[in-house]
Amino acid sequence: MKPALSLLVLIILLVSILAGCAPGANQSKGVANQHDVVAGFWLGLWQGFIAPFVFVASLFKNDLCIYEVHNNGAWYNFGYLFGLAIVGGGGNRTAGRKSSADSSSTSVGISTEESDRHL
Repeated sequence: MKPALSLLVLIILLVSILAGCAPGANQSKGVANQHDVVAGFWLGLWQGFIAPFVFVASLFKNDLCIYEVHNNGAWYNFGYLFGLAIVGGGGNRTAGRKSSADSSSTSVGISTEESDRHL
């Protein structure tokens, strides 16, 4: 097979696989659960906080879910993702760290003794 045709077949196969993973509409959005509650921002935030722990527990218990399908939509999703970001560090763990070359005062022409005097 020609390389261009092989590439086209590969791209079509990958697009088909990815399209099969796309989420569908939430049929329970805005519908109250068995306790007459529709999850909003605050419940989403809480469930985002506890999601990693509930995920581990759900591996051993079949009746646990890490996401409430009876939610109000965007506000629940925002709270859930915000909670996950807080627990997971927001994906910005290395931004506040300096490398050894950046934190060394000798790299900018100041000796260690001079930098100690400025502190």
